[in-house]
Amino acid sequence: MKPQEFISAIKDTGYDGIDLVPREYWEPVHAAGLEVASVEAHRSIEDGLNKPENHDRIEGEILESIELAPQHGHACLVCFSGNRHSDTDEQGIDVTVAGLQRVAPAAERAGVTLVLELLNSKVDHPEYQCDHTAWGVEVVKRVGSSHVKLLYDIYHMQIMEGDLVRTIREHHEHFAHYHTGGNPGRSEIDERQEIYYPTVIAAIRDTGFEGYLGQEFIPVGDPLESLKSARRICEV
Repeated sequence: MKPQEFISAIKDTGYDGIDLVPREYWEPVHAAGLEVASVEAHRSIEDGLNKPENHDRIEGEILESIELAPQHGHACLVCFSGNRHSDTDEQGIDVTVAGLQRVAPAAERAGVTLVLELLNSKVDHPEYQCDHTAWGVEVVKRVGSSHVKLLYDIYHMQIMEGDLVRTIREHHEHFAHYHTGGNPGRSEIDERQEIYYPTVIAAIRDTGFEGYLGQEFIPVGDPLESLKSARRICEV
């Protein structure tokens, strides 16, 4: 679909915003009465915050994103740990914490939240380091800022560890954003896959969460019909 056609269709479908919007489409999204729910804070999933030699580059990119963010209303800037690069998990935590602490004060001043994304390293992102909730939670705790949290991707964490509802209940204070996706295959979140989303969404609601949940699946049928169906499932 052409971008403007897509934006109009999302508005008509009843969603409140669009996730991970490229910068050139921020204005058209807002002109349609939609929110930019999140944007990428810096480049490269693979080459991220867990390498100290990346910190100068990433700091500059994140500070630029923070400066632009309040102008467009979005509150979540997505960050990435990067791949392991032979480092231990403890080393990766230390370096990632140091990188985030460099930019946390700017996020606090701007009123935006940096969210470190949890991704699976088993299927989609081999060697990605922030691949378990415990690792991400430890990073957030050590950074010690209310404006540095996690993006809890339900699809990715089902692959890596399961136990979704318990994890959400126990660690929800560290989650500022959620993503969906059916497993296996990352397709629709309907009855054809193994995650029962009505129960997961109910657990998120029960925590008092007031942020965004982004539909991040790859439809096997008509995309707009899939989005309508996913919205109905999440409203149950």
